[in-house]
Amino acid sequence: MSEPIAAKPHHDYEKVLKDSATTVASFDTEEKTFVQKFQHFLHSSPSAVSLIVLVVALIVFGTLLGTKFFSAFSLTLILQQVAITGIVGAAQTLVIMTAGIDLSVGAIMVLSSVVMGQFAFRYGLPVGIAIPCGFAVGAFCGFINGVLIARMKLPPFIVTLGMWQIVLAANFLYSANETIRSQDIETNAPLLQFFGNTFKIGGAVFTYGVITMVLLVAVLWYVLNHTAWGRHVYAVGDDPEAAELSGVNVKGMLISIYMISGLICALAGWALIGRIGSVSPTAGQFANIESITAVVIGGISLFGGRGSILGMMFGALIVGVFSLGLRLLGTDVQWTYLLIGVLIIVAVAVDQWIRKAAG
Repeated sequence: MSEPIAAKPHHDYEKVLKDSATTVASFDTEEKTFVQKFQHFLHSSPSAVSLIVLVVALIVFGTLLGTKFFSAFSLTLILQQVAITGIVGAAQTLVIMTAGIDLSVGAIMVLSSVVMGQFAFRYGLPVGIAIPCGFAVGAFCGFINGVLIARMKLPPFIVTLGMWQIVLAANFLYSANETIRSQDIETNAPLLQFFGNTFKIGGAVFTYGVITMVLLVAVLWYVLNHTAWGRHVYAVGDDPEAAELSGVNVKGMLISIYMISGLICALAGWALIGRIGSVSPTAGQFANIESITAVVIGGISLFGGRGSILGMMFGALIVGVFSLGLRLLGTDVQWTYLLIGVLIIVAVAVDQWIRKAAG
């Protein structure tokens, strides 16, 4: 029979405790560099990059052109020029925040404006009925996009590319490629030109289209940041499977987002009539590209789940500032396209860099 192991004297344990470290346990943390702090700041404030670029562009062109550029009239002219892009960009923002894309926004905008004009002039409906009919067409197009993407699981790029072609063809077939003249609209349906009406505040000239863009962005900013629906938009874009597990109706959210996008495009169609004065099936054909440009330059991630709609508006204003500034400098218009192209690539590269802060 083996002998029991003798227990160590009590004082041996006290000796071990006495010789052990007495410092409080802590995690090793490295002091963040300025670049890392800046990276985290940009990650938490997605619209900061576009705002910085906008301010720098204003300072540069203001220095080069002086009061020729830095005048109330010139600055509000920029707002007038980007009003349509800003409204369509708001629709595009909602979609891209879900990691989707909508190539049909421009075509939906134009078709909605054509329906408003044709219903008022071809069918003689009161303009108060013709305008809601245009909104219904925009919402229906968005609904079809949403159903195909959410329920049939088709890629957003392919669905909206197909919808763009279908709506574009329907637009020309329905309108017979006819333009409703500005004079006729002014005489018989002036409400269609409402967003083109202007008012002055000092030397600044504003249109109701500009006010609509600013109000729309403000409302959507509040909705996206202070409502459950807005939080669900970000959740679906960030991780749809996790959103589904947390109780979000992902399919319903996607359908509602594309429908709202269609409604906003119809609003842009009404504003487009006010901007150009007439109803033309060939107007605004590049609105889809312009809206994506504003969104990307505005710092909204193409991977979804991150960004601010304020950034989109800053992105649209950056394009407007470059366009007017370079025109006033007398440069070739191709330089504008070149610089905007560079900005798009840089914006995507910066987005990738900022995303590492979340890693």
